[in-house]
Amino acid sequence: MSTGLIGRLVRTKPSRLTTAARLIPSRFTASVTEPESKSPSGGGGGKASNFKTFQIYRWNPDNPSKPELQDYKIDLKDCGPMVLDALIKIKNEMDPSLTFRRSCREGICGSCAMNIDGCNGLACLTKIEEGAKETTITPLPHMFVIKDLVVDMTNFYNQYKSIEPWLKRKNPASEPGKEILQSKKDRAKLDGMYECILCACCSTSCPSYWWNPESYLGPAALLHANRWISDSRDEYTKERLEAIDDEFKLYRCHTILNCARACPKGLNPGKQIAHIKQLQR
Repeated sequence: MSTGLIGRLVRTKPSRLTTAARLIPSRFTASVTEPESKSPSGGGGGKASNFKTFQIYRWNPDNPSKPELQDYKIDLKDCGPMVLDALIKIKNEMDPSLTFRRSCREGICGSCAMNIDGCNGLACLTKIEEGAKETTITPLPHMFVIKDLVVDMTNFYNQYKSIEPWLKRKNPASEPGKEILQSKKDRAKLDGMYECILCACCSTSCPSYWWNPESYLGPAALLHANRWISDSRDEYTKERLEAIDDEFKLYRCHTILNCARACPKGLNPGKQIAHIKQLQR
């Protein structure tokens, strides 16, 4: 009976349920039983249920098989407003084997980047659409999947490291032990770049990055390259421009601007890449 209940709520055949899911029918029953509705006379009962199905990409390297979308049905009346709230509820109360990254829950760390209903974004900043019957959640596209919604970010971070994202000076500060001052006007030039949280939403939405992930640096790395090229305190502008003056590293960008549409911080990496191209002329 409990296995049949799990299958009904998850909309997955009992034979396809994970081992972990089969071991916790009591937690399923406690978490998703529909609450008692209010009577017509206005007395008794709790709030009306509002169930929604989440289709989540599942793949386990320890038991390799074809990836699949597994359905989970939860009551939105008993869940927070964001997609991350739904994922945490599913993991805590329904299926502890579900794997995803998350940390700050405030759109600062970028850990919970994933594809939600076909659009890259942060689960902690994406509201659950109550009107739609289903929400589909998959890993960031065109990335190697480690498990479920967790992708391998090694190449992405190596590309970021390659642009040497730190202040480089040829001359010491005018006052030893003191910070290098910068005018308000020069500081304002860094707006729209320093806010990047390296979530990879922009790079993984870029067709050029899909086709050339090993050679094209991608929107995120190039945005940070321009951040240091534009910094008045940095003294390696020429060297930085020469390092990325390459047919693939820089010029694979065709200004499609998927990156700007995908950025959860409202940044425009395409604009920063265009600025670098102007400086190369």
